[in-house]
Amino acid sequence: MPDASRPAEVPADEPRLHAVLWDMDGTLVDTEPYWIEAETELVESFGGTWSYELGRTLVGNALPSSAAVLQQAGVELSIRDIIDRLIAAVVERVRHRIPWRPGARELLAELREAGIPTALVTMSEKKLAEEVVAALPADSFRLLVTGDMVVHGKPHPEPYQRAFDALLAELPELRKDRAVALEDSVPGATSAQAAGLVTVAIPHVVPVPAAAGRILWSTLAHKGIADLERLLDATEAVPAEATA
Repeated sequence: MPDASRPAEVPADEPRLHAVLWDMDGTLVDTEPYWIEAETELVESFGGTWSYELGRTLVGNALPSSAAVLQQAGVELSIRDIIDRLIAAVVERVRHRIPWRPGARELLAELREAGIPTALVTMSEKKLAEEVVAALPADSFRLLVTGDMVVHGKPHPEPYQRAFDALLAELPELRKDRAVALEDSVPGATSAQAAGLVTVAIPHVVPVPAAAGRILWSTLAHKGIADLERLLDATEAVPAEATA
């Protein structure tokens, strides 16, 4: 089997872009406010206080880590019970309205039309991810890796490595230097970079600072396959765009 992480010349007849791996909350859908609302309701139900700013500090984290913080804020429930309560609250909101991020569905549709494999890599659990995916055209994602499928959540590389390995099992020619990860948070971008993927951060609720090997975009609006292909040979961080 070829070394998936080794840069090499791309044959002229081979697609330059091999796969795109997507974060969900904050990248595909604007659900971070839903999570913060759910956190606030839960903490206040136990007599504690929570705020939007505190909620922002949890963006991108694995759910067990966020649940531990809520315990410290006064929620007298187990980690598992906190996660279940939060997911139920966010699922309820998603069933009422899914707030898609600008350009996300359009880019996903272009990738689907071109036959470029995609994976959803999210720290949300399967129950919520399936609610979002069900609102998209069939086969929009080849596979899902969710928070309840991994031992180590973002920023650990396991989620993205697991997704890449699953794709590689079906697509032996898949290469990491031809696979792009789309993220909106520091934990997510760190996870994707640690897994060796070309990483694009699209900051939304929280800033994502420039870092070596990390590409910053201000939006996915009007972005397409050609834009992703132009990034594949980048070896240094690219400054964030000045305009959306």
